[in-house]
Amino acid sequence: MGAVLGLCSMASWIPCLCGSAPCLLCRCCPSGNNSTVTRLIYAFFMLVGVGIACIMLMPGGMGSSIPGSVYRVCFGMAMFFLLFSLIMVKVKSSQDPRAAVHNGFWFFKFVAATAITVGAFFIPEGPFTTVWFYIGMAGAFCFILIQLVLLIDFAHSWNESWVEKMEEGNSRCWYAALLSATTINYALSLVSLVLFYVYYTHSDGCTENKVFISINMLLCVGASVMSILPKIQESQPRSGLLQSSIVTLYTMYLTWSAMTNEPDRRCNPSLLAIIGLNSTTPAGQDRVVQWWDAQGIVGLILFLMCVLYSSIRNSSNTQVNKLTLTSDESALIEDGPAPENFEVGDDSNRAVDNEKDGVTYSYSFFHFMLFLASLYIMMTLTNWYSPDSNYETMTSKWPSVWVKITSTWICISLYVWTLVAPLVLINRDFE
Repeated sequence: MGAVLGLCSMASWIPCLCGSAPCLLCRCCPSGNNSTVTRLIYAFFMLVGVGIACIMLMPGGMGSSIPGSVYRVCFGMAMFFLLFSLIMVKVKSSQDPRAAVHNGFWFFKFVAATAITVGAFFIPEGPFTTVWFYIGMAGAFCFILIQLVLLIDFAHSWNESWVEKMEEGNSRCWYAALLSATTINYALSLVSLVLFYVYYTHSDGCTENKVFISINMLLCVGASVMSILPKIQESQPRSGLLQSSIVTLYTMYLTWSAMTNEPDRRCNPSLLAIIGLNSTTPAGQDRVVQWWDAQGIVGLILFLMCVLYSSIRNSSNTQVNKLTLTSDESALIEDGPAPENFEVGDDSNRAVDNEKDGVTYSYSFFHFMLFLASLYIMMTLTNWYSPDSNYETMTSKWPSVWVKITSTWICISLYVWTLVAPLVLINRDFE
């Protein structure tokens, strides 16, 4: 009898799995916007794929084919999201027939994603490995830039929220909190800078690392000073050192990440060697690849934060909105929408279709972002190492270093542009 009831309960979910996002989550989630719920489900799809890729890297899991498995799992995820990015081009509202595909048919989409991933394992070895490595490197570079855009948005939102609370009352408390957060970010950046010079440079070598560290240090100092200039403050009163400190800390992370891919092992010590838990690898001997190193773990954490943040929020910053092709309307989950806005049904915990008059974010760009995220997680989990066709050896190469270092310079340039844009484009509204 229990088995029959269980089958009946499972059968009741089948229409929801083939239906819309509100139907799928109405039983377990609070009321919210349809646009938010849909993105959370796609984020869940992505996290499932990441979990499978991480399992491939567990010791003793897949033997020497571990990197190949990660490449193919991520290939399946990337192709799934790229396909939907192309299908959803120029969807303007939820009344578009394609919007129903975007917001529903979850069972069929899960089957399609699984089929594409399984099919990826039947692709022959050879050029696929090399070509997909360089495609992954380019896509990961673009996703790093998206991370920065979301980071700038987060920094602006954080600063605006605390400044508003400081103006409303208890100003000393919020000013102290603002000052403390800024100080901590700069302190961590300074400590990172010192450690970089100590462990990633030598008096008789590592010239590239010295140049990278010095240039990025000067650029971060320049951006920080620029953020508090009177002209900048006049055009953007809420710009300040909190945003600059966050961008500086992120730049330090990218600089470290780039140096961990340098081919010269003297200028790229492993974390275990730095803390003294293993000896230096003899010259001429290949170092054993460690998949779960500090750089990969930090990159994975940043990836998760970025995907989840982009799934539950649209930007309140006009410039960020233009970069990410979103509208000004917030898509955060609301606590109590008006009853008349709910879809017809007996269950009160249903999502609101808030896109009948227009989408609150670009469907196509969101899927394209997840496509790039799939490539980024592939490169992160494999430490940006370039494999041979048989995955017998994994080596660091200079293109990986230059991709990350270039991204630091573009990151700072984008942040500086958000500061000076109101001064340059005086006829445009940046409020």
